[in-house]
Amino acid sequence: MTEHADPRLIVADVVWTPPGITYSPGVVEIDGGRVVSVGPVRDSRPSGPGVVDLGEALVMPGLVNTHAHTPMSLMRGVAEGHSLLTMEGFLQVLRTREAHLTPDLVPASVSVSCADFIRHGVTTFADQYFYADRIAPAVIESGLRAALAWGIVELGDDEARAREIAAATAFAESMQGVSDVVRGWLGPHAFFVDNRPDAMLAEREAAARLGVGLHVHFSTSGEEDEYCRSAYGTSALEQLSRMDMLSVPTILAHCNTVPVDELLLLAGTSAAMAVIPSVAMQSGVPAAPVRAALDAGVTVTLGTDNVCNNTNVDLFEEMRLLGKLAAFTSQVPNQVTPREILGIATVNGHRALGGAPQDGRIEPGAVADLLAIPLAEIARGPVGAQSLEAGLVYGTSGASVRDSMVAGRWLMRDREVLSVDVAAALAQQQRDYDILVSRIARGDRGSSWT
Repeated sequence: MTEHADPRLIVADVVWTPPGITYSPGVVEIDGGRVVSVGPVRDSRPSGPGVVDLGEALVMPGLVNTHAHTPMSLMRGVAEGHSLLTMEGFLQVLRTREAHLTPDLVPASVSVSCADFIRHGVTTFADQYFYADRIAPAVIESGLRAALAWGIVELGDDEARAREIAAATAFAESMQGVSDVVRGWLGPHAFFVDNRPDAMLAEREAAARLGVGLHVHFSTSGEEDEYCRSAYGTSALEQLSRMDMLSVPTILAHCNTVPVDELLLLAGTSAAMAVIPSVAMQSGVPAAPVRAALDAGVTVTLGTDNVCNNTNVDLFEEMRLLGKLAAFTSQVPNQVTPREILGIATVNGHRALGGAPQDGRIEPGAVADLLAIPLAEIARGPVGAQSLEAGLVYGTSGASVRDSMVAGRWLMRDREVLSVDVAAALAQQQRDYDILVSRIARGDRGSSWT
């Protein structure tokens, strides 16, 4: 892998930042992993030591993927034809394979996923899976910014509950102070569905004590509401509010069936809706109510979920599908605007993960997490006919990302991933998959979520 010096100044023909500010050409000054200044190039373009001129390219904030499962690239595509948003699909498709998984089969697939993120412009992500202690070293090596949540599945089993909460809490504690860009969270798999109320309260208390967040699947298909109406006579969201579960940073992944008339219960809380349009479409479930949530003041973010079902991690594709699905389901063109969608994928993602108010923008004090795309690869209409934001959302692919950095450190230059040995990770992943398949054939069980 080629070495590239980290820059002090980045110059490009276009620098774009939410809420829609453009400098053309623009220059970004970076120091200590953060943006020091940004503005138009005056007189002549800077040059010399510490200056990187990206030429005919657009520089923008890196994208934030707020719902992912990096080890699951080991099982990419196995869920085709199934919905993993139901307990039936989760148990029959995933648990039957994860029962044979051991920690040694995790790191290579995490590296494969991290390289995939880097190639597609993701600079920050939120992960939820077990064996997070084996996920963290690979993520730290990749240089990506991340909140890693140890997945907790207890299914009403007292022994499993105690074991999984203890493991998740110990992991979150162990990550404190380890990295400037990677933190440990707790990951209840699904409130009420496979994490019961006593477990949920213990998870909330642990998260509050450690100053971290919770990452959970919620309102994927209405199962939580069915349970809560039977057990409490309320909806799941009402019950979460009563239990004070939304007082710590919380990623609520999917939110396809969350009642629109209850969205105000999320407004002003520490919870965010992480929507995944492509998975909703593939799984045959309703689209998350993005427009209503934004209007209610809810923090809406964007994720890709796992590649067992989604099969890719292109957040540009998710942005495009968000806009189209919102218009299709509402029958209102441009119901969520391109500018709003870009904010969802940048500023809102950092907000959900506890970032500073300026993070996700290119402005003084913001984290220097940036990506660059050749202008020729943004399929945009004539200037004046189509906005730059529309060109980014509807005419750009994650495969067009050429350069990316986190905290001022290059992770990819000229489409070469610098922080992950991609070939070695892919080769090891294949060996790991062959081991998993042989274990399944023999009936050898692993140690995950048992």
